[in-house]
Amino acid sequence: MKFIVNTNELLNRLQSISGTIVSKPVIPILDHFLFDIKSGKLTIHGTDLETSMSTSLQVQSDEDVRIAVPSKMCMDTLKALPNQPVTFTVQEDKSSIEIKSEFGRYKLIGQNADDFPKIPDTTSENSFTMSAGVLSSSIAQTIFASGNDELRLSLTGVYVQLFKDNAVFVATDANRLVKVERKDVKPGVETNFILPKKALNLLKANLPQDDTETKVDFNESNAFFSFGDISLICRLIDERYPDYRAVIPTENPNKLTLSRQDFLNSVKRISIFGNKTTNQINIKITGSELTIYAEDLDMSNEAVERLGCDYAGEDMEIGFNSKLLTEMLQNISTPNIVIELSTPSRAGIILPSQNIDDEELLMLIMPMMIASNS
Repeated sequence: MKFIVNTNELLNRLQSISGTIVSKPVIPILDHFLFDIKSGKLTIHGTDLETSMSTSLQVQSDEDVRIAVPSKMCMDTLKALPNQPVTFTVQEDKSSIEIKSEFGRYKLIGQNADDFPKIPDTTSENSFTMSAGVLSSSIAQTIFASGNDELRLSLTGVYVQLFKDNAVFVATDANRLVKVERKDVKPGVETNFILPKKALNLLKANLPQDDTETKVDFNESNAFFSFGDISLICRLIDERYPDYRAVIPTENPNKLTLSRQDFLNSVKRISIFGNKTTNQINIKITGSELTIYAEDLDMSNEAVERLGCDYAGEDMEIGFNSKLLTEMLQNISTPNIVIELSTPSRAGIILPSQNIDDEELLMLIMPMMIASNS
């Protein structure tokens, strides 16, 4: 059986789903793509058993065929060829694939398609649609705050709460928390689940930054996403998410408003001179002046800067992890931010100075204890 395809078109499709391929798979066929041709349409699948991705394109073919193709050899061959039509000749009984270009021919051995893991099917019972740009933005604004501790598996993903007329995305690593509410998403159902980090990173890498319609579906064990010619299926994290609302302080009488970029630049500079183990910087607010300082007593390094600000509240001194704070400030898009504080021992709330249409963003960062000799 033969089919003809353009090298660049095929390579682009393979690269878009290659993130599912693992270098040391638990079973050998997992480092293969499944090629499935029906009526001139080539559908390509990749999976690591937890996350599966599929994409498709039209090819010239004379009959239907299914075969598992070694991912690395196939992609390396296509990368080494200039853009041109190539012919794949497949012998299913021998699991052999021959690629023929204008330069020559290249033979590789695949595996029987029947041995490829079955991709879960969606029932479309809970499906709704949302904009690809909105989904991409919601992932980007939260995923960086998720944890990496496998002993606290629930915190390694992003918690999604669906309501009739809005959706909420939450991530926390217990030191910081990010919550994004989208009022332009109308799921029509009320439920919640935890999406794993790998699947979210793959979505973020492939989602277009526009209004492309993205179909979302889910059941008790999997979530399904499809947009353009790509679909992604991931196994949900089967854990209970902690009650994040309980850690968000509601009484924050001290409110600080300042330029996000100026504050971010200052935090970056000051952190160079701080302790590299704790990454601590301290912030002192008196009247309309903000003092940021850090010191590394072991190395005798220290730095201090002052920024103008708009502050309503009691004078205060509070410590934060500069690395966490920098990441959070980088994921807010508004020119100015509001930091709400209660006491030096309670979490600080960071908000954009004005919410973007249909989006409410809240960030929380836990304080660090300020040494008495600082």
